[in-house]
Amino acid sequence: MKKVAILQSNYIPWKGYFDLIAAVDEFVLFDDMQYTRRDWRNRNQIKAPQGLQWLTIPVQVKGKYHQKIRETRIDGTDWAEAHWKNLLQCYRRAPCFREISDWLEPLYLECQETHLSTLNRRFIEAVCGFLEIRTVISNSWDYTLLDGKTERLAGLCADAGGAEYISGPSAKDYVDESVFHDRNIKLTWFDYTGYCEYPQLWGDFAHNVTILDLLFNCGKEAPRYMRYV
Repeated sequence: MKKVAILQSNYIPWKGYFDLIAAVDEFVLFDDMQYTRRDWRNRNQIKAPQGLQWLTIPVQVKGKYHQKIRETRIDGTDWAEAHWKNLLQCYRRAPCFREISDWLEPLYLECQETHLSTLNRRFIEAVCGFLEIRTVISNSWDYTLLDGKTERLAGLCADAGGAEYISGPSAKDYVDESVFHDRNIKLTWFDYTGYCEYPQLWGDFAHNVTILDLLFNCGKEAPRYMRYV
C-alpha cells in the first residue's frame, strides 16, 4: 500500500520534515502553492551563542498575491557565503562539524540556483542522501492539479498511485476527510510529538531548529533522535 505525503518545500527544514519524508514511499513537493512571506519556505533557525538565529534567503516578491513558490526567484548570491559563515561560527565546535561540512559546504559555496524551489530541493535531497532516506521525491507539477484544497491533495495522491495519504496535523483545520474516503484513500495524521533531546550546543534545548543542528552535533547517530529514519 503506497504511502504519499505532500508538502511545500522548506529551506533546510527541521528533523520532523525529514521524518515525514522517511515515513512515505513518495514525497511530493507542493511548490505550486502561493509563496508566503515570513514562512519556512526561505528561512530557518540555527542555534547561536546568543540564542536562536534566523538564516533567511533573500527572494524577489512581486506584490502580495499570485506568486507560486516555484516561481520565486532568489535575490542575489551573497546570501550563500553569509549563511555558510554563520554556520561555521555557530557549529565549528560541534562534534561532527567536519563530517557534515565535507558535503554541506560545497552546496553553499558552489550554489548557482536561481529559484527558491530548486534550491530547497537540492538541500533536502542532500540531507536525505546523508540519512540514507530512499523515498522518491517528486514535484507537484509532475501531476494534474484539481480545484479545491482537499480535492487537489487527494488528486495528487491518487495520480501518484497512493493508497494512503499521510498529512501533517496542521492540515486538520481545512482538510475534508470525506474527499479521501470517497477516493478510497486512507488518511493518516502524522505525529510530531515525542522527540528526545540530543547533545546540543548553546544553552537550553530547542527542537524546532534546522536539521543541520542535529547533524552537526550527532552525525551518523542522528537517526537515534528521529522516529522513522
